[in-house]
Amino acid sequence: MPAPDIAPFIHSHQFNHADAKAERNTRHVVFITAAMMVVEIVGGYWLNSMALLADGWHMSSHALAMGLSVMAYVLARRYAKDGRFAFGTWKIEILGGYSSALLLAVVAALMMVQSLERLFVPAAIQYDDAILIAVLGLGVNLLCAWLLKGEHPHEHGHAHGPDHGHAHGHGHAGHRHHDVNLRAAYLHVIADAATSVLAIVALVGGKLYGAAWLDPAMGIVGSVLVARWAWGLLRESGRILLDAEMDQPVVEEIRDVVRQRFTTAAVSDLHVWRVGRDSYACILGLVASSAIRAEDVRRELAIHEELVHVTVEVAVA
Repeated sequence: MPAPDIAPFIHSHQFNHADAKAERNTRHVVFITAAMMVVEIVGGYWLNSMALLADGWHMSSHALAMGLSVMAYVLARRYAKDGRFAFGTWKIEILGGYSSALLLAVVAALMMVQSLERLFVPAAIQYDDAILIAVLGLGVNLLCAWLLKGEHPHEHGHAHGPDHGHAHGHGHAGHRHHDVNLRAAYLHVIADAATSVLAIVALVGGKLYGAAWLDPAMGIVGSVLVARWAWGLLRESGRILLDAEMDQPVVEEIRDVVRQRFTTAAVSDLHVWRVGRDSYACILGLVASSAIRAEDVRRELAIHEELVHVTVEVAVA
């Protein structure tokens, strides 16, 4: 008997009101960021502020990265019913987040290079106008952060279990979904806000105390901060894309179920990978000294609602 198709389940749970809201708000943020980017870059060149210029170029790359996030949402929705995607299109969003993280790392490197150059080759800065633009930029960043804030919990329930030797099951409820693509866009905005704050501090310090070196110094601090965020996002999204998540708590929970409920069996093969936000698929192989029904194993595993697709194979030794 053929195994049931998980794709309709994944697709039906892939998109909801929160996804549509995230896509819409991210699109709005792209437009707002692009407009402010132009103001800061032009103002930075005109007023000779490295901190302001770094913030502007930083914002330009973020506009591009968040554009990638919007594209990821669009593609994931467009191909949601495409049967070629065995576990749905959720990883398109993860790929968008990973690409955004790469751009964030490039931004950090450019900020560092430009700030070091300006540290050794200073230029006169028109502080009053530069401070005004930096404050405006910070306000725009805070507005964008507000648009992108929050992760939304959603509750779903579904169960399916065919009556044959290889059992497949789906079931999850009360999950708090974590949108990596949205988090990538949010981190870009937060990084923009941080560099805006650093720019304001540098410009005010330079104006009040004549410390022109603060301007490029804050650019260097901002580049380190952005690099740390980029690395964290690369690690998180990269692990998902490479299915390198066998250290997740759900893996040990599966082993615990076998040890506690099926004392005559041992795990011979186990593969767990993510197929959605906080949703996992599992292939479990058991070697038992007495007959065990795969359906019974799947039923015991159903207590872990994050397991939305389970395949069990039992071999009697």
